[in-house]
Amino acid sequence: MAVSETIVREYFELHGFFVRQNRKHIAPKREDDEVDFYVHNPNGLTEETEVPFVLESASDLSSLTRAVVVVKAWHTEVFTQAVLAHAPEMFRFAGPETFARATEAFGGPGPLTKILVIPALPTSGDARQQSIDLLHSKGIDAVIPFRIMLSDLIEHIEVNRNYQKSDLLQIIRILKNYDLFAPPQLELFEAPPKRKARN
Repeated sequence: MAVSETIVREYFELHGFFVRQNRKHIAPKREDDEVDFYVHNPNGLTEETEVPFVLESASDLSSLTRAVVVVKAWHTEVFTQAVLAHAPEMFRFAGPETFARATEAFGGPGPLTKILVIPALPTSGDARQQSIDLLHSKGIDAVIPFRIMLSDLIEHIEVNRNYQKSDLLQIIRILKNYDLFAPPQLELFEAPPKRKARN
């Protein structure tokens, strides 16, 4: 869990958010509804805008001002409707008491987005929409898949910089330096180079 939370923290900090971890201790089961992070975007839009449900880019993040973030690091699971139906405890943080805690944490009332960080949504259209509808009906405002965050971190890490203050970023930098990350899959569909005509 600590590694997953580090990924989330680094991702938000990369995009200019202030990140506050709600607790450092390991919570007993009765506190599973606790928020993992409070995040604040000092450069967020002043006017209220609609937040995309699946946050996939920096422009999506710009619509956030303040958010509570809960990390579900079930890296072997896809968040299908069936999985979500058997895990009602993950939605407890989206209840009305969250607003009271967030108001105190942020020092006053204001807009609040409830974000769930998940391993993945289903890829097929109907199953994906069913999962989104269920999450939305439980009070979740937005989700971020781990793949989005990791891809973004990998893209922004520069090989010629030393990230000694972050073990995660330093490991990504080293792996990137040795070309151990596969290129984006879209490159598979690029046209092959033309062969030179024989004389």
